[in-house]
Amino acid sequence: MKKGKLRIILAFTFAILMLCGTAAPLEARADAPYKTYTVDGYGSVSPTQTAYLPYTTITKIGEETLVGPTDFSLMEDGSLYILDSGNKRVVVSDNEYELVMTFGEGILQGPRGMFVTADKTCYIADRDAKTIWVFNAAGELINSYTKPVEAMYGDGQDFKPLKIVVNSSGTMYIICESNTNGIVEISPVEDGTFLGYFGTNSTDTSIWRIIWRAVLTDAQRAKMQSNIPATPDNMAIDDKGIIYTVTRGEKAESLKRLNIAGVNMIEPESYEDLPAAVAVGNHDNVFVVSQEGYIYEYSNEGNLLFVFGGSDDGDNRIGLSTKVEAIKVGNDDKIYVLDSDKAQIQIYETTEFVDHLHDALNLFSKGRYTESKEPLSRVLEMNNLFDYANMAMGKALYKEENYDEALKYARLSKDLDGYSDSFWEIRNTWLKHHLTAIVLVIAAIVIVIKLIGFLDRKHGVLRGPKAFIGRIKEKKLVKQTGYMFYFMRHPIEACYGVKHYGSVSVLSSNILLAVMILFYIINKYFCGFLMKTVREGSYDIVSDIGMILIALLLVVGCNYLMCTINDGEGRLKEIYCSLIYSFSPFIAFMPVIFLLSHVVTNNEEFFVTFGRLFMFCWIAVLVFISIKEINDYTVKETFKIIFLTLFTILIVCLLAFIIYVLWAQVIDFVQQIPREVVYKFD
Repeated sequence: MKKGKLRIILAFTFAILMLCGTAAPLEARADAPYKTYTVDGYGSVSPTQTAYLPYTTITKIGEETLVGPTDFSLMEDGSLYILDSGNKRVVVSDNEYELVMTFGEGILQGPRGMFVTADKTCYIADRDAKTIWVFNAAGELINSYTKPVEAMYGDGQDFKPLKIVVNSSGTMYIICESNTNGIVEISPVEDGTFLGYFGTNSTDTSIWRIIWRAVLTDAQRAKMQSNIPATPDNMAIDDKGIIYTVTRGEKAESLKRLNIAGVNMIEPESYEDLPAAVAVGNHDNVFVVSQEGYIYEYSNEGNLLFVFGGSDDGDNRIGLSTKVEAIKVGNDDKIYVLDSDKAQIQIYETTEFVDHLHDALNLFSKGRYTESKEPLSRVLEMNNLFDYANMAMGKALYKEENYDEALKYARLSKDLDGYSDSFWEIRNTWLKHHLTAIVLVIAAIVIVIKLIGFLDRKHGVLRGPKAFIGRIKEKKLVKQTGYMFYFMRHPIEACYGVKHYGSVSVLSSNILLAVMILFYIINKYFCGFLMKTVREGSYDIVSDIGMILIALLLVVGCNYLMCTINDGEGRLKEIYCSLIYSFSPFIAFMPVIFLLSHVVTNNEEFFVTFGRLFMFCWIAVLVFISIKEINDYTVKETFKIIFLTLFTILIVCLLAFIIYVLWAQVIDFVQQIPREVVYKFD
């Protein structure tokens, strides 16, 4: 699955559920009005057990109503600091959501972001005031920071802070509006010292863009879209000072985990196109929430564990959002999501399924692999197809050197690295126990072959079998089929034989085609696990055969048409047969590649990859030579015919698509006629 499409798929699925009436309004603690999804080892979205349930919704703090809140902080004691941006103040509650105090009135102008430290010092990013305000635990203003005066900040660069986090030493990390240089890093010493930019996003520059810009004039380059890095949208910081950022439109880098050097240490397997906020969990997990309310939970390595939540359609159901601004995680693993349009905070609680998974994550991240097996087993009892649990179980078993079981779980979870590591150990163990026997068997085979050869030379013991094989080889069809080996080694002379001596036939070509299709299907569905590109247990053989035959018909037909138009000498039969025989390396090499795929690990995958590359290059050369020799073309003319053939195939496919669309409309029109008649008479 392409990662950027995950949000669209979830929205579409949720819309269908709403139309079917399966999602009903609910009260707090009722069943969720959304489905929970995960991504399996094949990258496909699949439903799973409900991970989090809507718990409650905070709409007021005491009697105070919020207006357009844009950020909040959740403290260790359960109290809340809410940036009530519409009222230009901060609202503080206790752990029962009763009002404690408000502050910032008359000072804040356009606050957008907030961070509260453990000692309840509150930092406010005020975009309109172009200032970072600092308040103490009593709500008193104690400091402020404006635009850095250092030259490396940039004289023409404005200072409009949107979001802020602060590490344990008091260093501030600030996201500023339209500042594409990165996160602004300011030390509190000397009333604010600019330390530099941190975690700058990369730009999408390709070699073609560089070449294109090089040939354009200054005026043309000025009209091109600027290739500048995007500004992060939000961020969070964990207890170790690691900063997490989310940025819209950055695809695989929409979520980053930045170390002290600003280097990204996470690559999520699925991403959200429009992330709104990020939060760090309690079990080496990370949460990202989209503006529409979809919540993504990732492991520390970037594995997507769950996706849940969604966009509210106007019924104001608990658990659904309209415009999310921030997300936090409590000590009890409850998730708090701030919705600025609804001016409320949604709270989600974990289910038993997630509690067991979090226990396993916590133990596994600390290297306590054996202990993690118990909660993992409970997770798998609830859902034995949950790929992340299978993967973690496989890794735990690998650490215990139980490689056979680790291999099984790695295969279940489609964990290629885990499978490769386990298979490596199993193979090494097998070789240690059987290496001597293998050497003896090989030696015995060599001796037997030598002995039989000696006896044949002395007494002719193989005279009968050789005569029988010779008679078989003289059969016309066998000679024509075996011609593939000559075609591979001497394609120019072989094409001459095809054209002038009838060295091959349509029947022999069809036999080779059937063998190629058979080898293709066997390799596609039964090759080694590390080389497999299709879902296990999924077979679509009829479609595979149909696609191969259609592609062959297109290539042969279009090539024959172009050759006929361009004075080619080849007949349809010769073009068809030479094309089939050009794929002889596929028949010769595919069995070897197939066997190799079952015995190699990731370390030796090169042999399979190189074998395939070598095979297809050989095929390409044979196809080129066959077109050239069968039609008596020059090299230049051959390239021209190949290009025209590909272009013709494209045109035919386009016409087929247009005909299909028009025919579908005709069928729909015909079906609508009786319905209209019935409707009129009713």
